[in-house]
Amino acid sequence: MKLAGIVRLLGDAARVVHTGQHWDPTLWADVVAELGLPEPVASLGIGGLTRGEQIGRGVSLVDAHLAAEPALAVVVQGDTNSTLAGALAANARGVPLAHVEAGLRSGDRAMPEEHNRVLTDHVADLLLAPTETSAANLAAESIPAERVAVTGNTVVEAAAALLPPPAARAGVLDSLGLTRNGYVLATLHRPENVDAPGPLAAALEALAALPLPVVIALHPRTAASAERLGLGAALAALRVLPPLPYGRFLALMAEAAALVSDSGGVQEEASIVKRPVFVLRRSTERPEVLGTFATLGSPGEVVPTVSGWLGDLDNVHERLEAMPTPYGDGTASERSVAALLGLLGG
Repeated sequence: MKLAGIVRLLGDAARVVHTGQHWDPTLWADVVAELGLPEPVASLGIGGLTRGEQIGRGVSLVDAHLAAEPALAVVVQGDTNSTLAGALAANARGVPLAHVEAGLRSGDRAMPEEHNRVLTDHVADLLLAPTETSAANLAAESIPAERVAVTGNTVVEAAAALLPPPAARAGVLDSLGLTRNGYVLATLHRPENVDAPGPLAAALEALAALPLPVVIALHPRTAASAERLGLGAALAALRVLPPLPYGRFLALMAEAAALVSDSGGVQEEASIVKRPVFVLRRSTERPEVLGTFATLGSPGEVVPTVSGWLGDLDNVHERLEAMPTPYGDGTASERSVAALLGLLGG
């Protein structure tokens, strides 16, 4: 989603390689259709593997693709295993590498994503930092300033393009039997929350204890963990939805009273749809929204924090509505493409 604008601007010069790390075929088809992306020229099928297998096979398969179909540059985004695999393959082939969302840092080495983003940044030739905070992180790691461009975050334009208008959002709520500001929307998928019984049980119990119904868009990883750990009853206390197309998910975000999530993207999107988000994590690589759109904390802090918002909801929403997103003006893709062409001398 965050590369769609760049792909469109590059036009026929771009080709998409789908690693398959996020392997749900329905979700992939939804993303392609919603964003108008071209069909991938290669699908690598690395979903469902361990982290090491995903990175190792991803490097090998992207390397093979680059050998068969040479590229002027490789563009990767974010902090997934696919991001690191693409970065290492490009580096091994001597192909210039651009990293979208460079410079994000949580300071938490227990997060696989932190390792992925740091390693990718240090082999990248062009680091497209979404904020000045991210650029400062790169400078602190002695990455030369001439390799860094501050662009804003492409999520702003992706969300603007796909957020349904109010009437369509009302239709989404009607189809689910929900009312505006009458529910809390939640997502959970990070290992720290869903891979062990204690943290997942605590998170689900906290959500169930909120004074409004909780709608959870259930990530496949979380669904599998709940079944494996015998937490089906705790999950049943919530309104469970399958993974959703991006536009439909944005509609539910924009009409929710509040959000609870461990997703990095949701922290950014909260600043676009102007809703408060409780970030259920030890740390965040997106400090720009802390104290405004986002509050960071543990399961034990979910109920008092979110209940406080719900008790003063009109004022909370009014305050956030007046705040601009810290992630730019919606021109991040244009800035990124300009920087990429500058890297290539074009």
